[in-house]
Parts: sequence; structure tokens; C-alpha cells
Amino acid sequence: MTTQSKDVASALLEFRDVHVSYGAIEALRGVNYLVRSGEIVCLLGANGAGKTTTMKTIMGLIRPRQGQVLFKGERVDNRPSREIVRGGIAAVPEGRRVFARMTVLENLEMGAYTRNDHAAIAQDLERVFELFPRLKERRGQLAGLMSGGEQQMLAIGRALMARPQLLIMDEPSMGLSPIFVERVFDTIKEINAQGVTIFMVEQNANMALSVAGRGYVLQTGEIVLADTAANLLNSEMVRRTYLGEAVSV
Repeated sequence: MTTQSKDVASALLEFRDVHVSYGAIEALRGVNYLVRSGEIVCLLGANGAGKTTTMKTIMGLIRPRQGQVLFKGERVDNRPSREIVRGGIAAVPEGRRVFARMTVLENLEMGAYTRNDHAAIAQDLERVFELFPRLKERRGQLAGLMSGGEQQMLAIGRALMARPQLLIMDEPSMGLSPIFVERVFDTIKEINAQGVTIFMVEQNANMALSVAGRGYVLQTGEIVLADTAANLLNSEMVRRTYLGEAVSV
């Protein structure tokens, strides 16, 4: 078996020549991603590159015009979002999107809405509270009254309540203080160590590549770089465009 064949065989998530359009505007142009079980993979790119479109396509919120999205070797691009979540994928959306008028506990319970294994749900709730003690302290507080960092904790915890095999995260550090940014990325590593595969979109390239094993760089809907995180950190294009460094030529 070739290396490429082994990679495909071990893929948890795979995009095969995916094209996504908004009317006449092509947001993704023949994109191919591969995320193996147990990995942290990051997706870098400027605003409008197609990163959020990628996340929405995974969750079934947008249908590809061409190509396939596979999860555990089976197509999911033709399935409704509820089946995708039930099958093992959960999302932490850009901007957190917590239910502001519901309590912390109610938000977490919403994350388990596709499940009926009540004993396991209770166990997962305790797991979330161990990961985020502040959520346990404020379980009765309205989510809309929490800080941005606390809401991000809640958004991550809500996604974990679905008991995902794959967690996708869209800009997890957006709008957070430096202290909370570090906390979020420490949490990402901890969640991954517990067996959850992570595919994240992130503009903070330095932080993303510090925790990821591999990454992709997306520009105007096309992948222009795909490599290990270490190699991407040393890439002149990444250093110049995403790390703000002046690179001599």
C-alpha cells in the first residue's frame, strides 16, 4: 500500500475535489483536505478565503456543487446537519453563538439534543465541568451575561456534549484577551489528548501552528500550501502573510 493509500485509509474527514458556490461566486475551488483520526489540523487564510465555508460544508449547512465530503469513509455532504452531528461531528461556531437567554446548564444540555443516553450525558456534563470549573460555578447564570472568554468555554463545552469524534472550530480565539487565548489553546490540546480529533480555522497562525500537527493555507478558495505545522511556521509566505514578519529575499 502506498503512503497516499495509507493516508486515505486512515482518514476521519476527507474533502475530495470540493467546489462550493454562492451564486456566481465560487467560494471553494477543487479543495482536498485530509484529517486523520487523533490529529489537530488547522486551516489558515485571510477573510474571504473560504475557511468558514469549509466549516459550513462539513456540517451540512452548505452543499457542494461538485465533489464529496466523507466522514469515516462515508459521504456526508448529502446528509442533514442533525445526522452529521449524530454521526460524530460537532462544531464550535465563529462568534460562539451561545443561547444568550438560556442558562449555562441549558446551553450545555442543548449540545446533547441528538442523544438519549441519559447516564452518559450526565457523565459528559461532569467531564465538561472538570474541563471548565467556571461553567460549573455559573451553571445557573444566563449565558448572555458572561464574558467573551466564558462564552467560548461554553461553546466548546456545548459541542463536547454531543460526544464528537471530530470537533471543528471556527476562529476559537476571536475577540478574546491574550490570557483567554492561551487558555483556549491549552484546552484544545487537552481535548485532543482525550481522543477527540480537531480541525480548526484560526487567524492566529502562530498559536494554531503551535498546537497543530499539520495545516492547510487557503487563498481565494484554493489550497496554496499543505504541510506539517513546523514547515508552515518556517514558510516565507506564512511568516510574511500570517505572522507579520518581514522576510528578506
